[in-house]
Amino acid sequence: MTASSSGPSGPSGPGAPLSAQERGVLALERRSWPGPGAKERAIREELGLSPVRYYQLLNALLDDRRALEEDPVTVNRLRRVREARRGRR
Repeated sequence: MTASSSGPSGPSGPGAPLSAQERGVLALERRSWPGPGAKERAIREELGLSPVRYYQLLNALLDDRRALEEDPVTVNRLRRVREARRGRR
């Protein structure tokens, strides 16, 4: 893998569609959660990821134009949340 093939648009390249895993991350973010631990459990069971890796992927997706095209409502909502958190720090 070259340095130019990695980045916000992922190793597949800027023109490639989102992977099934990336779509799964966005799908999990569209859902509401009944209580603490439910989301983390779903991350492990449905995606086979640790919560830390999940949030790393999610953060990268928020900067990926393909994710914005795939699910603009979710991506824009999460971008606003991220910016609000950064503003409080």
